[in-house]
Amino acid sequence: MQFFVNEHSIVRQIWGKSDTVLFIFAGASAEFALNKAVDWLYFTGKLPADPIGRLFSTVAYARKIVFSSIEEAHAAIDTMRKIHAAVEQKRGSTIPDWAYRDVLFMLIHYSIAAYELLEKKLSPEEKEEVYNVFYRLGARMGVKALPLTYREWLPVRQAHMMADLQKSDYSMDLFKQYKKHLGAMRFRVLIEAQKLVVPGRVKELLHFNEFSLLSPVVPLYKVSRLMKMDWLLKNILLPSEYMDQIKALDVVAD
Repeated sequence: MQFFVNEHSIVRQIWGKSDTVLFIFAGASAEFALNKAVDWLYFTGKLPADPIGRLFSTVAYARKIVFSSIEEAHAAIDTMRKIHAAVEQKRGSTIPDWAYRDVLFMLIHYSIAAYELLEKKLSPEEKEEVYNVFYRLGARMGVKALPLTYREWLPVRQAHMMADLQKSDYSMDLFKQYKKHLGAMRFRVLIEAQKLVVPGRVKELLHFNEFSLLSPVVPLYKVSRLMKMDWLLKNILLPSEYMDQIKALDVVAD
């Protein structure tokens, strides 16, 4: 069987651990809220009703593709495109190409940022490999004007953030929904986690300072993983209703 992502790829290591995926989720939840196309995520009403669940489903979908055969991955991507097309039909307008690119760019950035935070720095070749996987995903989705390489992507990513991100009423409401669904303490943890992985433009728009309260905790967390105590921390910090989904993220890595 030929897989969409090579069995020995760094991308499988990144997406095969719940810790890394949760930081991808944390960063994306901040940037999602700032995107000028976030109104599309409000159109069906599902995002504000269950923002954590919706973001989990998006991350889980990407992860499923990473660990699927080429045929299964292509089928999943095609299904995702049909779902978006149905939403476009209901609204009577088309999701702009730049919005599709932005979501893809988030997955690339946070895959790298989360892994480097919790594991080690990636080599230029490994970053290129991460980019190539999501480039192929985007190409299958029909996303246009994607740079061919990671190096070419870097200035495009920066330009997109400058053009496509803004703090809006939708942004403020989405963060209110995060707090409502997570509770005050877990919401604070989410914010501190976001600070560790979001780029400067996102920090600027959200008025984040450079220091995260989790900075001194990350080395301790790495030790707790070695001692198999990380699930004790996760049980304290994460909503119980998502625990099964979070545990499922580690299946491939075991």
